Amino acid sequence: MLKTLLLAASAAALLSACETGITTEAAAAPDETVRNAEAQAAEDARLVAWLDEAWEEQVAQSPEYQSYLGRKTNMDRWDDRSFEADDRSRALLERQLAELRSEFDREALSLDGKLNYDLYEYTLENDLRLDDFRIQRFPLSQFRGIHSNIPVFLANFHAISSVAEAENYIARIEATPTVLEQAAAQMQARVDAGYPLPEFSYPLIEESSRNILPGDAVRADFQKKLDALEAPAEVKTRLRDELEAALEGPFARAYEAFADEIARMAEADVVGGNYGVGIREGGAAYYDALLSNYTTTEMTADEVHELGLSEVSRIHDEMRGIMQEVGFEGTLEDFFDYMKTEERFYYDNTAEDREAYLQDARDYVEGMRARLEELFITLPEAPVEVRRVEPFRERAAGKAFYNQPAEDGSRPGIFYANLAEMGDMPTYQLEALVYHEAIPGHHMQRAIQIEMEGLPKFRQFGGYTAFTEGWGLYSELLPKEIGFYEDPYSDFGRLAMELWRAARLVVDTGLHAKGWEMQEAIDYLQENTPNPEGDTVKAIERYIVYPGQATAYKIGMLKLVELREDARERLGDRFDIAAFHDTVLTGGPLPLSVLEKRVDAWIEDTLSA
Repeated sequence: MLKTLLLAASAAALLSACETGITTEAAAAPDETVRNAEAQAAEDARLVAWLDEAWEEQVAQSPEYQSYLGRKTNMDRWDDRSFEADDRSRALLERQLAELRSEFDREALSLDGKLNYDLYEYTLENDLRLDDFRIQRFPLSQFRGIHSNIPVFLANFHAISSVAEAENYIARIEATPTVLEQAAAQMQARVDAGYPLPEFSYPLIEESSRNILPGDAVRADFQKKLDALEAPAEVKTRLRDELEAALEGPFARAYEAFADEIARMAEADVVGGNYGVGIREGGAAYYDALLSNYTTTEMTADEVHELGLSEVSRIHDEMRGIMQEVGFEGTLEDFFDYMKTEERFYYDNTAEDREAYLQDARDYVEGMRARLEELFITLPEAPVEVRRVEPFRERAAGKAFYNQPAEDGSRPGIFYANLAEMGDMPTYQLEALVYHEAIPGHHMQRAIQIEMEGLPKFRQFGGYTAFTEGWGLYSELLPKEIGFYEDPYSDFGRLAMELWRAARLVVDTGLHAKGWEMQEAIDYLQENTPNPEGDTVKAIERYIVYPGQATAYKIGMLKLVELREDARERLGDRFDIAAFHDTVLTGGPLPLSVLEKRVDAWIEDTLSA
């Protein structure tokens, strides 16, 4: 469960960690105050030590996460995806929750200690709450899952710096049958329980699996790493032969069997246009849990939906301002059509144009890097790279995404762009896309978080989607305020990206809480955004299999802007944008309500200085 750690909590309960007073200590005698402070510090340290041990217990359950962190442990293994492993994971969460409550007196902790206690308590409670809906949660989809992740994981996270690590790589290839059999069994369990994936998912999963089956991506990655390895030629020959035997044997058989199973499941699925989780048994409660998890608020689906409608209307008005600036005559819908079809905004599906797109992205990264010190105090040490999504998973992958750097700095942050169809990647959106995924967006936030000292491990490596994705969307706006988006069409692209996130509030809740059919959601995006049809269809497919997650972006971004403008108003000439960003980022991800208290405390400290 640690790999997908998404912390959620009741605002009232979490805020108690920030609001609890220390009036009894303030009134105590000086010596007693010192003793109390020393006792609190000792108990805080004991709690952090326990929290780090608890986090390590969860890490120990996941060989893949260990590699993701850059560790050299259990490199010959995949995660256990069996039903028994699910039960063991739940038992660990339940034991840790009971132990936290029995071993520590929350009132004996300092304010920081109480915050750590509350955050981990609700981490566990949230994971257990989501696990209550285990059978409704999709173990994989066309967008993500172990079936498509095996070659990606090996390429990005399994380093080979010794012969033993090369042998571990081969051992993972040989273990492919077990992990894919477990994945197929988990999929079948959902079908049997009446919670299958939508029928459009299965062909894409099957296609990805059959694309991977020949092992070309794995073979090329292994050869590249083997070429760089210092080892005798005969050893390299042996390793290459063993890899080939593993690819042609267990690896190919496993993928063929998995693809066949997926094809069989597709035949048993019920075809239909309403895929929302809300229409299924227990679906309303499940979706409520997902909204709470992703937004870290108690907003209802209706409130999220209405917020989306309001934001769509506001952004439409700003877009009309861009139309006037460029001298376009016609309606906003006409302008959308123009932006969808004007050839100058799109690269062709050629190797040269795809590389040109990636180079444009790198140029935007460097342009922003030169201005970071105007906006930030703490800067990340880890570099960020721009890469194309590997062709074997392009059709199933999302438009763009980010992978964080390794714990030890051995792997950079990576911004991936999906260039399968260049018609779905308009150049007028690229500037905002780079700022979101790379800097000052996800790379800035995640690298600083990982590099921060003094945070418990679960806060150093965990996250809240509203905070993380809210920061990403906020980072699209931030560069405009220091003179970027000089091209009005690029600024329109920024607004188009924000509009996309606002429209998500409408369609996600429409699909999962209001009974919308798939086509109704597609039509809404087509009518209200300038995104190409292929982009729109893929997005709706994502929201269907990943319910609730898409709501976090806009809600988080709006809170960050609200907090910043409140700070600017209260501090006046003493407001420092870099200090505000340092306050937001150096505490690690927080629920939005707790983040508000942190910013408020910074404002008060600044005013009293």
